Order: sequence, then structure tokens, then C-alpha cells
Amino acid sequence: MDIDNVMRLVRENIRTLAPYSTARDEYKGDIGVFLDANENPYNNGYNRYPDPRQSTLKELLSQIKGIAPQSMFIGNGSDEAIDLCFRIFCEPRIDNVVTIAPTYGMYRVAAAINDVEVREVQLGDDFSLPTAALLSACDQNTKLMFVCSPNNPTGNSFSIEQIRWILEYFDGVLVIDEAYIDFASEPSLTTLLSEYDNLIVLQTLSKAYGLAALRLGIAFAHPQIMQLFANVKYPYNINLAGMERAAELLKRDVAAEVESIKSERERVAQALEAVPCVKRVYPSDANFLLVKVDDAKEMYNKLIAAEVIVRDRSGVQGCEGCLRITIGTPDENEHLLQIMRN
Repeated sequence: MDIDNVMRLVRENIRTLAPYSTARDEYKGDIGVFLDANENPYNNGYNRYPDPRQSTLKELLSQIKGIAPQSMFIGNGSDEAIDLCFRIFCEPRIDNVVTIAPTYGMYRVAAAINDVEVREVQLGDDFSLPTAALLSACDQNTKLMFVCSPNNPTGNSFSIEQIRWILEYFDGVLVIDEAYIDFASEPSLTTLLSEYDNLIVLQTLSKAYGLAALRLGIAFAHPQIMQLFANVKYPYNINLAGMERAAELLKRDVAAEVESIKSERERVAQALEAVPCVKRVYPSDANFLLVKVDDAKEMYNKLIAAEVIVRDRSGVQGCEGCLRITIGTPDENEHLLQIMRN
């Protein structure tokens, strides 16, 4: 789908929106005296409004990700980008979105907030992607499809061939959530952005980069879509302290940490398979394992009693009897294994 057809999917009021223009939008350049934004003039390092376009941070991320700044949006976590997808493309009480299930719960929450119907399609055997069923769930009012890959809470990735197939036949915008892509064996689907204008790829700095407390998510898409995101977002959605700290921490090489997590993921998976109460350890491309046990609630409570917390996913359809276990440090992982062995 080309960008002209994608723009026809945008809500009319968003397409014609005159965005709020901040003082920092109206003048760009070096100047000595700022009397335009009703700020406190006494410098404490944070008395001025931050760059609403996050230009410096985008340039840094552009170097890391290999994607032009104009094809990028920085949000208050990936959740802001998810919410903007609904606000830009979905007419409340008219349009709908299609998602896989089980998957990340914020798609459904954001849909409910925006009064948009969600159509969930259950994953197949071993959490395979039911591409034909996903398209069958769509109608003329389906504006978005969300696919999390690697998926949360199942941990598995979906092939580029399957994603291409959806992009070829889906008449809406496909949103691929790659929060865990840095732990996967397959490359990012951002490689498809130059081919498909109806693709949005979400990533985050919370996982591999270890910046969860700073709440920084990224969306990648065609520049016209990213301009819509910029038009609809709140003017100063990312604060200066967060941008400065992120720029500093992004200069760290996290490759060794990522490799350690991946190595520990395989070690913990093998060790758990030998634990009597474990019925199955699902393959994972993420920084966690989905583990089926004899009694998920009992094991969860025993781990809590030992001051170890995991995520009980046994109440989620398709994940019955399962715990989601994040990969920690080697010492933390060994502590978990000792408890489960006993």
C-alpha cells in the first residue's frame, strides 16, 4: 500500500488538524534572550522548555538504528505510540483493530480508552501466526493490525515471509511491536519500511538498553505518518532530563549485556527442563521464558515466599498453567532454579 492510500485511512479531523505550535517550533537557532515562552528567566538547568522534536536524541538514535530522523517518533514509552495509532487512524465506535492473542495487553487497553473494537485471533499450535485467520477477521472498518514479534508473553518471533504476506494483502496499517528485537535471532522488520508505507515498527529503550525508568519508546514509519504522530502528540512529551540521560546512556555498548542475557536464557531453559514440576519450556527470542508448570499459582506463591517474583500468566487464554520468567543476572537465575528444584 502506498502512502496516498495510507493517508486515506487517517481520521479526517486528524488529517486536517492544525497542530499546536510551541515557542520552540516557531524559532530555531541560537539567540541570547528568550522572552517568548513565559518561562522563569533564572537558570537552574531546567527552566526552559525542552526541544519538542527531540532533534539531538533522534540524531543519536538515527546513527544507532540506521533510520532517518524524519522516519522516527520518540514517545513516552511505546505505549504513547500505541495510543497515537488509535487516535490517528481509528474512528471511535466505527473502526476496529485486529490483534493476535495472547499478546501484550496494552493494545486492548488503548483500544478501550479510544472506544475502538478489538478483534482477537488466537495463535495456532506452538503459538504460530494464523495469517489467513487474521485477514479473515478484518472488514472494511479494520484500520490497524497489531503483531508483537517477539511476542509477549509467548516469546516467539514470526517470520519476515509471514509479515510480508500480511502487508501485501491487508488494506490497513500493520503495527509490528519489536520491544524484544535485540534478543532475537532474526533482524528487525524495519528493513521493510522502504517497501511498505502501511508499516509501523515500534521499539523501546526499556529492555536491551536498560532505560525502563526513563520511559522512551520509538516508532518508525513513513515520514508522513511520523508527521501525523508529531502533530497529535502533546507538545513537550519528552522531558529534558530524560533526553539528556538517555543520550548519555546510549553511548554505552550494551552488546555484552545482551549476549549475557541470551546465554543465560538458554542455560536457564535447559535447567528448567530438568525440574520435575516443569512440564514445558517454550522457545524464546525475548529476555524471558514462558514456562508451563504443574501448578502455576502454587509455584508463584512459593517463589513470592522466597522473595522472587515472576509473572503468573496462567489466567491468560493459551497460557494456562504458565509462568513468565524474566532472565536476570546469573546469580539471580541460579537462585530461582534452586527454589524451583526444591
